[in-house]
Amino acid sequence: MDINRELRSAIGTGNVQLGTSQCREAVAAGKAKLVLLARNCPAAAVEDIERGEVPVYHFDGTNADLGIACGKPFGISAVTILDGGNSEILGLCATL
Repeated sequence: MDINRELRSAIGTGNVQLGTSQCREAVAAGKAKLVLLARNCPAAAVEDIERGEVPVYHFDGTNADLGIACGKPFGISAVTILDGGNSEILGLCATL
């Protein structure tokens, strides 16, 4: 699976939130289906997110790399998938 392609597809056709604050809220509310975390995501955020009952995929790159994968010109530490849209991104759940 090309994670970058599927991530952009999810952003374009699904419901995706960017950032650790929104991710924490979605996980706590039970709305998140999948979370992608950058390698350098703040440790406190990682702990909060991993306490939830949501599959967590550890992206092989920094927040700058994850931002680029999302098509954004800024770093992103966490991406929350609420609805994968036309992408196959939720297939990552099967590998976790």
